[in-house]
This record gives sequence, C-alpha cells and structure tokens, in this order.
Amino acid sequence: MRWLKPNLKSSFMALLGSGEVTPSVLEDRTEDIRQFILDELGEFGEKHYPKITRRVRYAQDVQSLWYTRGDVMAVLAAMHGETIAREKVSRISDKFKGMLPRGLSSRSSPLTT
Repeated sequence: MRWLKPNLKSSFMALLGSGEVTPSVLEDRTEDIRQFILDELGEFGEKHYPKITRRVRYAQDVQSLWYTRGDVMAVLAAMHGETIAREKVSRISDKFKGMLPRGLSSRSSPLTT
C-alpha cells in the first residue's frame, strides 16, 4: 500500500497543474478565493441573492467555486451592469490560476476584442 500514497499525491498535483501546491496551500488559496467572491457580492448580493451567496460560502472545493462564476456573473451584472461584471469575474477567474485541472481553466473569448 505504500506505493499508492505517492502516486495518488502525484496524480492530484498533476491535475492541479503544479507540483508545488500542498493541501494546506490549496485550502488557504481556496478560502482566499471564496472570500474574494463574497467581497465582490457584498451586502447587497447577500441580501438580495442569498442562494448564490450560500453556494459560494459552502462550496466544498476549488472546482465548486469555479462553477459558481456563472451565477456570480449574473448577480454582479444585476448590481453593476455587464461590463463591470465581466471585469470583476475576470479578476475572480485570475485567482484560480494554478488551482484547476487544465480542462477547467478559462480560455480567451472571441467576444472580448
């Protein structure tokens, strides 16, 4: 069974795209991202969109937070308009660099020229 632990850890780190991410760093960065998103939503978002705020607050991992971005975009667009919301979601997305498997990372959109 000894062979399983290093291989499992290596596989997990390979999925993240970095050999330097430790579980404690992953947890700290996940919490930083969570707090950043909650700060962007602010009190208005918490009061008027409690379901989305709860999804962010109780997301189990970094991938779950990644998938909340669409809902966060909708809330931010309702609060600030689409242009500002896009900028805010772009800053949120930047926080995920090195945290996600390659298939989940953002790709440039032909709509933003």
